[in-house]
Amino acid sequence: MSGDKKSRHVIYKKTSRDKAVSVYLGKRDYVDHVESVDPVDGVVLVDPDLLKGKKVYVTLTCAFRYGQEDIDVIGLTFRKDLYFARTQVYPPVEDVKCLTKVQERLMKKLGNNAYPFLMAFPDYLPCSVALQPAPSDVGKACGVDFEIKAFSTSNLEDRIHKKNSVRLLIRKIQYAPDQPGPTPRAETSWQFFMSDKPLHLTASLAKEVFYHGEPISVAVTVTNNSEKTVKKIAASVEQVSNVVLYSSDYYIKTVALDESLNKVASKSSYNHTFTLLPILAYNREKREIALDGKLKHEDTNLASSTLLKEGIDRTVMGILVDYKIKVTLTVSGLLGDMTSSEVSTELPFILMHPKPDGGK
Repeated sequence: MSGDKKSRHVIYKKTSRDKAVSVYLGKRDYVDHVESVDPVDGVVLVDPDLLKGKKVYVTLTCAFRYGQEDIDVIGLTFRKDLYFARTQVYPPVEDVKCLTKVQERLMKKLGNNAYPFLMAFPDYLPCSVALQPAPSDVGKACGVDFEIKAFSTSNLEDRIHKKNSVRLLIRKIQYAPDQPGPTPRAETSWQFFMSDKPLHLTASLAKEVFYHGEPISVAVTVTNNSEKTVKKIAASVEQVSNVVLYSSDYYIKTVALDESLNKVASKSSYNHTFTLLPILAYNREKREIALDGKLKHEDTNLASSTLLKEGIDRTVMGILVDYKIKVTLTVSGLLGDMTSSEVSTELPFILMHPKPDGGK
């Protein structure tokens, strides 16, 4: 990785072991704007003397891994390519008509043996996401990742050797929408046996979209007109991960919790504001929590909510992530704790990163 001191723009570079091919990227995070996705714009630097007549190709792959290893003991693969695209970069088969600013800068700096490439994402692919493995697990976690690969070969049917290729992991990410939806609010009433009037629960949030690391305030009102006593009120953030590609597994994990032990007696009301902080630091030991995809060993965060383009086939998406606030009342029963019941309501919300300055 090197930097251009004048513009302070970071450039990501990786070279094959045989030194014949180098890949240059101006970034490794590519933004999904829902209606469109930023393309991968890079440059390949070749050494014609070392290539000895071989051609150079670049591929973009989106893969879904289901399980801790790519191959199990009987040889069945747990990896499925959701998308694969390949383009020949050298010798160029067609001119790139419109270079990006990063490509122009790199081409000018690297000289005549630099060749640009542009790889587009289709609009149906998921974002980079992984399910957190247990601390004792080894290998690659279940999730979706993206990879740019450049390689040299005389024949595409031949096996590609590691010394002739170079790989760079990239990420496809989304930012919070510019125009959030309506303020979440939910209410429910519960009629108990031998009670003439119901128990009423109302919960609301100040907004629909929250950023990673931002506390979430949940306003709760309990109006208890029943004959029962509310013994406990709990508010939690639940992450719902839907692994849709194979078996449509659902993983519902509580990632933040706050409780009030103030009792709400019969014929009384109670107002309380809960504060919830759903962050990875409080959930590192929990297996199968969805995380945003990461590059190498850098830290990450809880997975961002999945925003889907209207009409997209959900079964291609790999892992879908949603969040909801769940407010639960524990109500006394005829025989005390042994027969207590629960009343709950849910508030869906969006958890994402804000757009960087400039909205790009």
